[in-house]
Amino acid sequence: MEYKADDKQLDAAKFLDLAEKVWPGSYDIVKTAEAVSKTVNITAYDGERLVGCLRVLTDGYFFGTITELLVLPEYQGRGIGSRLLKMASDSAPTMLYFGSQPGVEEFYEKNGCKKSLQSYIIEK
Repeated sequence: MEYKADDKQLDAAKFLDLAEKVWPGSYDIVKTAEAVSKTVNITAYDGERLVGCLRVLTDGYFFGTITELLVLPEYQGRGIGSRLLKMASDSAPTMLYFGSQPGVEEFYEKNGCKKSLQSYIIEK
């Protein structure tokens, strides 16, 4: 497994292939390319295959958030998500705030994350 702390070469098509397998949806390749260009992308590759990705959006001083942590289902349970989370924690210039999908809170807690503020959304 190869890990990259700031994968500036993250390919939007590879990212979408991963995202579709974890969070199926209708994603736009152009908007995805723009989005990944604005985040710190921490990635895990098995050969040429992207198997995990954690993206951090930060202003570098006041705020940082994990936009998503994705690991291919067949690679889950191998410590990849934990390694990506640790790499994010070690490299982020700020505290990291993020939401959690229901049912995975135990994963974050076992990795040293603490529950924080309730989150809210404004729908578009």
